[in-house]
Amino acid sequence: MPYRFILPALLVLLLSPLSLAAEDRAPNVVLIMVDDLGYNDLGCYGHPRIKTPVLDRLADEGVRLTSFYCGATVCTPSRMALMTGAYATRVGWTQGVVGYKMGPESGMSPKALTIAEVFKSEGYATAISGKWHLGEKPPCRPHGQGFDFSYYITKSNNQTKKLWRGDELVEDPFANPLLTEQFTREAIRFIKQRKDKPFFLYIPYSAPHFPVQAHPDWKGKSDFGAYGDVVEELDSCIGEILDTLKAEKIDQDTIVVFLSDNGPETGQAATATPYRGRKWSALEGANRVPCIVRWHGNVPAGRESDALIAAIDLLPTLCHACGIDLQAKTTGSPVIDGVNVWDTLLGRKVEHPRNDLLFWHGMGQFDAIRVGQWKLFLDRKAATRPHKQNSAETNRQLAILGQGKGPLLFNLAEEPNEMTDLSAKYPEKVKEMRALAEKRLGDIRSNVVPIVE
Repeated sequence: MPYRFILPALLVLLLSPLSLAAEDRAPNVVLIMVDDLGYNDLGCYGHPRIKTPVLDRLADEGVRLTSFYCGATVCTPSRMALMTGAYATRVGWTQGVVGYKMGPESGMSPKALTIAEVFKSEGYATAISGKWHLGEKPPCRPHGQGFDFSYYITKSNNQTKKLWRGDELVEDPFANPLLTEQFTREAIRFIKQRKDKPFFLYIPYSAPHFPVQAHPDWKGKSDFGAYGDVVEELDSCIGEILDTLKAEKIDQDTIVVFLSDNGPETGQAATATPYRGRKWSALEGANRVPCIVRWHGNVPAGRESDALIAAIDLLPTLCHACGIDLQAKTTGSPVIDGVNVWDTLLGRKVEHPRNDLLFWHGMGQFDAIRVGQWKLFLDRKAATRPHKQNSAETNRQLAILGQGKGPLLFNLAEEPNEMTDLSAKYPEKVKEMRALAEKRLGDIRSNVVPIVE
């Protein structure tokens, strides 16, 4: 062989195994969701007393999202949206959660395509360890919705006392203070068993949803009461999961996403500063939640993004990152409302694909639309109801704001706590945003997958 061909040939031989390994090993996904954690409840999101060194470090190693919205303002529709990449109303939700305002036997239809089914169809091992809350009938349970392995409670920890593995009842009653530890142990076991091939692991912790009861080893450890104890245990347990990825030498091959399912529950110590509103409402505090995304060597470390991103965007975004052709799997029904925001997460200078988002009250009525920095409430009562956890001055201002008629328009960039109505000043913007909301709602109503009753 002529000398001029030897060096290139050697380079091909040396580099090919690395290239093949990179191509053969699709990234794992670990999707962690906690329950009722407020926007302000982590150190990296500004809490002055709750210590969350693991999640703070995760934010330092990835991108921290500051304008991220959960799938809905309460548990069940939030999970519907996360699992399907669609607004919950598109997959049949009308009000409430399974077991409250929804029947105890209601559930998300198996006809709805889930993120677990998508990844499973690509050869991924799939698992859930945590709270399901999408239906108790066998077809509606996790293993009927794309999960190979399932260890879960069917509803919130105040609604059930049963802990399941597949269709096997493993504890009745379970011990609520031990659930975070148990869900973590099962997740770690799954990682160790499936580390050699790509996996999709969903860990929807039931904490810090009420009743807030600290693990015996964590009771009294924080500087923020029982709520702080529970959040700090969550942080530590997530650290164990991340340590397992590193010990098994797959942390570089794993995308980690952390988020909350919705904002703070009324009466709990959770906080959403600087945003107003609690769980069930369409206000920012009920819907804007922490979200962190890390993938070593791919997502630039230490970034912060204020781009408008929603939980419904995670399905198309993660599929893109993992090389999955989602469009080929979603021809016809059901429709995906989420968009691929991968370029935004990477910090690329491209046009961000999401500019608007719809909001419903937890009792099912459509309340608001955000477009860019603007948010429009069609009915001002939805944004001006007094709340016992507001200050007296805030409730006084809301009473005045609620006396008018018509919609409310807020500029979130200038006033994140949604207190100054600009609808009279910008009537054309109100008209445009109302028209866009009606268009989006019409499209949703034309393509709905009914829930299982």
